[in-house]
Parts: sequence; structure tokens; C-alpha cells
Amino acid sequence: MADTPHSIAASRAALTELRGTYPEVAAEPTKRWSYFVYALIFASFAAVAYFQLHAVVLRVIEIAEAHERVKLFLYPSALWAGMGFLLLAFRTGVWIGYRPHLPASRADAPSLTVIIPAYNEGAMVLKSIESVVAADYPRDKLEIVVIDDGSKDDTWRYIREAADRYPGLVTALQHEKNRGKREALALGFTRGRGEIFVTIDSDSVIERDALLAIAGPFRDPKVGAVAGKVLVYNRASGLIPRMMHARFVLSFDMLRSVESVYNNVYCCPGALTALRASAVREVLEGWRTQTFLGSACTFGEDRAMTNSLLDKGYNTVYQRRAVVHTLVPEAYGKLCKMLLRWDRSYVREEIRFARIIWKRPLVTMLIALFDRIVTNLRYPIYYMSIGLLAFMVAQDPPVIIRILLAIGLVSFLNMLYFLRSERSWGFLYGVVYAYFSSIALFWIFPYAVMSVRAKGWLTR
Repeated sequence: MADTPHSIAASRAALTELRGTYPEVAAEPTKRWSYFVYALIFASFAAVAYFQLHAVVLRVIEIAEAHERVKLFLYPSALWAGMGFLLLAFRTGVWIGYRPHLPASRADAPSLTVIIPAYNEGAMVLKSIESVVAADYPRDKLEIVVIDDGSKDDTWRYIREAADRYPGLVTALQHEKNRGKREALALGFTRGRGEIFVTIDSDSVIERDALLAIAGPFRDPKVGAVAGKVLVYNRASGLIPRMMHARFVLSFDMLRSVESVYNNVYCCPGALTALRASAVREVLEGWRTQTFLGSACTFGEDRAMTNSLLDKGYNTVYQRRAVVHTLVPEAYGKLCKMLLRWDRSYVREEIRFARIIWKRPLVTMLIALFDRIVTNLRYPIYYMSIGLLAFMVAQDPPVIIRILLAIGLVSFLNMLYFLRSERSWGFLYGVVYAYFSSIALFWIFPYAVMSVRAKGWLTR
């Protein structure tokens, strides 16, 4: 390879600077700290349950007793809340039992094709490519394929710069017109020669040991996809990135850890996912031409691929040791676009998974059934509760204070899981996010349902 020592050193220096900026993610927590977090979580369980029952539920029941119609809304909400606590307790136990897979060694590392689709990414795509170049992986087993999906800015110039800088390692491909991220990935899948495909978003930077880590689980021939751990690259840039980082830690290091234990990670994310190449080829054409309600699917390609592999009988797992840092929106409008895109694909792929779930092994199927029923019931219960809340406040205005406290306590309990991953006060931003989402983001899911057939990257 013609990689220059200077260029590789620069790439590695950038990763070192990144980890130096966020030292709280650099080290594994000690056993003593982990046990402290576990004890804190279980103690908080008891405290939140007591507060919910005595400060909120009993008062709401008093009001409901005087208004017969309210009971029709109250009891389903109470039942769902109980099931939710049971699900959270189950997840907590499984989360504690999760252990990351051993990484691949340099000697047994499979051949790898890293695929980076890009659209209007500018200079950030070069950082993404250089993080892969700087990764610890045998050069004779690595290729990097970067696809410019008809960008209107200078993205292609940076991709060409990388290809010139790392000849024989980086391959630059281009769509003359924008065709969507799915088509860009499909081009990479057809050109890639590796046993394993690794997809990385063009606004994301992987850590140096991520590739060996994410290749490790493929020792098991049943594994079709491996999800990496996603953190926020620009979390020091404002309140929204800080809140999203806290949510990402909860989503990836808690929820995907749990899902991985029963081999059913529901969505292996575009920011960092590894796929068995032979499995991808089995589902490629159906995935590429997927439609929903007569409309071609152009986004949500990560969960669509995950569902396709689950449908074929492959397992999907999570690798905590494979870490990627990704950019998130810093402004409210762009955040809404991102969440809207996610929710549209969520609706589509949840409907699809409802047919796939019956093909999964018995234990996985039963756990997934309970998980998806409770998780998805939150939407009708939540929007029904908004009307109930308005009625309750009209009858007894001080009840709003109890409900706001309940939201804070439940979100505080949820964010304690953050402390297992990062020993910092950043978990408090997750509590702030609970209030922010209740006030400013509640409209996104209903709108996503109504516009589920819409297309577009919705990223710029």
C-alpha cells in the first residue's frame, strides 16, 4: 500500500484527540463501580415504584372514581405501566448478564470491505475514511469503498483526495445523480470483495480497535449482523447533542445489550454495522427493491437489512467494544428531520417484523413478543394519556406537579444505566431530554405514521 506515514499518523492523532476530549468513554468501569450502579438502579426501582403508586396513581384513582368515563382510560394506562416496569426489570437482569464478544485477532481476521455512502457530507467524509485507515486491521485483508451519491457540494473532491492518498486501499465510486442511501450501499455491496461488509456513515468516526472488535462475533456461523456502539461525536456542541448522547448510550449500551443476549438486535445501525457478505447476497435484491404500501423504500435501510437477515434465520448481536462516534443535529429542525426518518422506518419495519417474529427460535420469539407488545403499546397509551392528563389537571391543577415529578424520576431511573457505560454527570441530560421530548417532540410519531410512504434522506 502507498499509505504515507504522515497521513496515517495524522489519522491516528485525530482519534487520540477524540478520546482525549471524552476520557469518560475511554476506560472500562471497574467491577466495584458496576456493582454500585446495579445497586443504585435496584434501589431507584423501589423508590420510583413507591412514588408512582402513592403520589400519582392513588390520586389519579381518586379523581377517576368521581368520573366513570375516566376509568376507561385509566385502567389500560395502569396495566401498561405495570407491564413496563416488569419489562424494565427483565431488561435490567439481562443487561447485567451481557458480555461483549471477543474481538478477532490479526491472525484470524476475516477479509473486510468497509462501505461508506456519502451525500453532501463535505470534509467530514474524509475524517470518516481516515478513521478506517487508522484502524488496527491487517492491510492485506481490508478494502474501503466510498460512494458519493450525487452530492451537490464538495464531497466528491474529498473522496477523490482520500483515494489518491491511499491508492489500492480506498476505492471511490460515484452516482451522477442522487439515488438514495440504499442504492449507494447496494453499489458497495456488489463491488465489495470481503467476507464481511462493514457499513459506516460518512458523518461518523470509528475508534482504532473497532474493526477487529466487530469482526469477532462472526466466528459463530449463525451470526448475520453485528451492531456497533454509537456515541455522539459533537456532544460538546450544544444541548441537543448532549441530550442525544445520553439517549444513544441508553439505546445502545442498554437496549442492544439486552437484545444481543437473545440474538435479536432489532436494528443494526448505519453508523456502524458489520454484515456477513454471503448473507447480504442472499437478501440483496429483495432489500434493494423493497416497497411499502406501493412506494419504494429509500430510507431505513439499516433496520430493513436487519429484518431481512432475521427473516433468513440469521442472528443479530451487539458488540460493545466496537465504538463509533457520529454527528447528530445541533438545531431543533434538523433533529426533527432525523427523528421523523427514524420513526417512519420504525413503523414500516415493526409491521414487517410482526411476520418475521414467528420464525425465530422459541425463547427468542417469546421474549420478542413481550418486548414488542409492551414497547408498541406505549404509543396509543401515551397519546390517550395526554387527553387524560388535561382532564386531570382541570379537575385538580396540582396533580401536574406530581406528574412532572414522575416523568423526572422515571427518566432518572432510565438514565442510571448510562453510568455503567460512562462515569460522568452527562446522564442528567437524559432527564432533560425526557421533558424536552414530551413538550417539543410529541408530534413526530403521529406525523411519521401519516407520512410513512414519504421518501428522501432527510439529512440535509
